Amino acid sequence: MNTLTSPRPSRFARQPLLAAGAVAFTIVSWASAFPFIRIGLQGLPPLQLASARFATAALLVLAWLAYRRPRLPTWPDGLRFALCGFLGIALYNALLNTGEKTVAAGAASFIVNTLPIFTALLAFVVLGERFNRWGWLGSLISLAGIAVIARGQPGGLTLGAGSTLILGAALCSASYFVLQRRLIPVYGALTCTAYTLLAGALLLTPWLPGAVHSLDGAPHGTLQAVLVLGVFPATLGYATWTFALGHFGAARAASFLYLTPAVATVLSALLTGERPGLATLCGGLLAICGVVLVALRGRS
Repeated sequence: MNTLTSPRPSRFARQPLLAAGAVAFTIVSWASAFPFIRIGLQGLPPLQLASARFATAALLVLAWLAYRRPRLPTWPDGLRFALCGFLGIALYNALLNTGEKTVAAGAASFIVNTLPIFTALLAFVVLGERFNRWGWLGSLISLAGIAVIARGQPGGLTLGAGSTLILGAALCSASYFVLQRRLIPVYGALTCTAYTLLAGALLLTPWLPGAVHSLDGAPHGTLQAVLVLGVFPATLGYATWTFALGHFGAARAASFLYLTPAVATVLSALLTGERPGLATLCGGLLAICGVVLVALRGRS
């Protein structure tokens, strides 16, 4: 009896290690997006970079869909996935890539990481979720942190400056998360991500021929950046994140993502030579503190 059942504990003992590895992979892959966008922008304009990145991701998504054959969306849900793809992929990356032409990768990661604030605020407005005084205080602290970061970037928080474009990208991502909440229970997290990525890639196809043409004369690192962005942050990162969610639960898993800006800042220093200024570090700390406050105490 003991001989027959002995392998089971070792299998379960590996689960925490696998989950921890999934979290670590997700953080590093999502953090790597910010410096690799800066590298990719050296050879491609913002929309062409986004198109090439998600064309790469779409190939992996189509292979996964052909293998898993998940449930096809209804016509109304198909329109919702198209809107998710527009907000969460096409418009998000257009704003983020354009913003990163002038904003350092580390600073961009701190600004984008405030998207839980916008998600909570949109859920309050659209879904009627309750938001208490701690939530409003955390939001103000986080927005103050963004203002501090923006002071150290070209244009500050003036309309159209890089910082405001990246702030708009965070708002787009939050809108996508709120829209997707009603789809996940029906189709599952991975299937929703696959359909959204595919919709975003299709919406970006008008810029794909230009991207292919530009890659011929682009610097050597541009193609590598496109491949890294398409394979790791856009596809594999979401797969490992889904596994981590299943093990840790949404609240606990989300707390690990507070490490993403710090990892992005370190990777940016290693890959692009960017060093964060004092304004970025102080503002980033304020922004993360506000996000943590909203996550822990912000909802009734």
